[in-house]
Amino acid sequence: MAAAGEKQEEVEVIHSWSAQRSLSTCLMYSFAQRDDTEVLDEPLCAPYLKITGTGKHYREVVLSKMFSFFCLQHIAKYRLPGLPDDLLKKGKHFILLRNPLNILPSLGRFAPPSFDDLGLAELVSLYNDLCQLGRPPPVIDAADLQQDPEGTLRGLCEELEIPFDSAMLRWEAGPKPFDGVWAPEWYTSVHKSTGFVPARKYSEPFPFTYYDLLEQSMPLYNWLRRRVKKPTNLLKSPLPQPDLPVPANEKLLAWVGDEILPRENAKVSVFDSVVQGGDSVWEGLRVYSGKIFKLEEHLDRLFDSAKALAFSNVPTREDVKEAIFRTLISNGMFDNAHIRLSLTRGKKVTSGMSPSFNLYGCTLIVLPEWKPPVYDIAHGITLVTGTTRRNSPNNMDSKIHHNNLLNNILAKKFQCRQTSVAVVYVPTTLVAILSLSSIFSMEFDIKPSSLGLMQIEGNNANADDAIMLDKDGYVSETNATNIIEGNNANADDAIMLDKDGYVSETNATNIFLVKRGRVLTPHADYCLPGITRATVMDLVVKENLVLEERRISLSEFHTADEVWTTGTMGELTPVVKIDGREVGDGKVGVVTQRIQNAYKKLTEASGVPIPSYQKSE
Repeated sequence: MAAAGEKQEEVEVIHSWSAQRSLSTCLMYSFAQRDDTEVLDEPLCAPYLKITGTGKHYREVVLSKMFSFFCLQHIAKYRLPGLPDDLLKKGKHFILLRNPLNILPSLGRFAPPSFDDLGLAELVSLYNDLCQLGRPPPVIDAADLQQDPEGTLRGLCEELEIPFDSAMLRWEAGPKPFDGVWAPEWYTSVHKSTGFVPARKYSEPFPFTYYDLLEQSMPLYNWLRRRVKKPTNLLKSPLPQPDLPVPANEKLLAWVGDEILPRENAKVSVFDSVVQGGDSVWEGLRVYSGKIFKLEEHLDRLFDSAKALAFSNVPTREDVKEAIFRTLISNGMFDNAHIRLSLTRGKKVTSGMSPSFNLYGCTLIVLPEWKPPVYDIAHGITLVTGTTRRNSPNNMDSKIHHNNLLNNILAKKFQCRQTSVAVVYVPTTLVAILSLSSIFSMEFDIKPSSLGLMQIEGNNANADDAIMLDKDGYVSETNATNIIEGNNANADDAIMLDKDGYVSETNATNIFLVKRGRVLTPHADYCLPGITRATVMDLVVKENLVLEERRISLSEFHTADEVWTTGTMGELTPVVKIDGREVGDGKVGVVTQRIQNAYKKLTEASGVPIPSYQKSE
């Protein structure tokens, strides 16, 4: 295709590249409606037929009509080695994609398709060649053209730096004078069209004789699909591409199963137990100066958790360590990195809860990221007490480090800065036993004059009141004297209580307090006995401080001299405010700093070395 300016010598060539059956002819018809554009249908077909000797029945007709061209609409498979370099260096290029799930059945109506017919390998090669020339092409998807023709075409024209023309949205039915000689065989359906038609809601069953081709081609399609810009829609703004907390993590390698994969390809099966039921165990590891801190202790807990959940066909300890080392070395991550190490029960032969379906062995995942401590360890964080109670050993023992973290996620979601306001109304005379979740889902058709206002605790700084729960976690009443608890949004994390109202931990970390020189931390009855928690407890003793492990009430944390949290991701983090109350003088305390320094020295001096790591001089 070519967009022409006022002078003939200023004609600009636009190259459209696609696979067969990708709506490319519709797109050619679309560009042909512009007054400033002429189109040419598959000019590379003739050279392709001449060089390959492919015996299509219209071969002689095509070869007899070879001509010079200045505007091009190409099928990717016709791009052969030996074509002039000017083809890529001149003009503008864009790529039109279509999902192989849709292309294969369409091609199959004419002849059994091949991998080359899909043209995806050639499109990927073309994209890379253009990028090497400093000319990355726009990529659009046929599905977007069908769903939002105007938005997709506007976006394409913007990237090609040509004005959008609304005439591109409609054309007359029937053959066109610029159709290739193959049109009677291939263009029957497009000749009936007058514009881009929405895809059918339900397609025909996929012909599974092409399953292997689909499996081979989908990774290439997905690779290109990730380079599609969201279409511009005048009525609906697409979600912007989110910024990563650490941009360097956009390109990383992760271990999944038994191989190292790029970030976007690092995925587990939909049949994996972690997808089916959160059936997995995990650890968080930190890397300091070429060493993995407390690696052996974390692996002890990983294998203990897997044994507690009766995993079978578990990889050996050495296999897990090798996967960790190889993944870190491949990424060049030797410092200031964090690893999320997961071991799932593995893939199932069919969906369902029963472990008897897990016949493939466990799935190992090593996810490394560049990640500094996630909390402000210099100035401290703010906590608010959550309504979600920590799991009891009667339900799911927190000593098993499992992936089913909804208990923690709910505490974080409803108490911290990511929350949305939730207000519900119930009659003041209502007598019933209600769980908090039932109130979330209730609908009432009652006049406001007869209502008592109930406000989700901790969700809204302008709350009128706060819900109070009984010891079993059921809603009891609201209480105006408890309004302080409802006025503390923008917290970093949530304190979680056990079933009796004692502090257990936060939604993500263990917790300590200092009172009159004594260091206290809750029993690990309801909380995870963290590796960092145990490390800090040892450091407290080595620093000749008194350490006490016991039940601790919330008011003791409110009145503490110092508070800190511990965890692999956040190390040792000071807490300067809890439920709106300043901890001590609201600054990082002396004991906290003392233990922070001792912890830092320990991370510098200990850890399991990463093979091949050499410290730079």
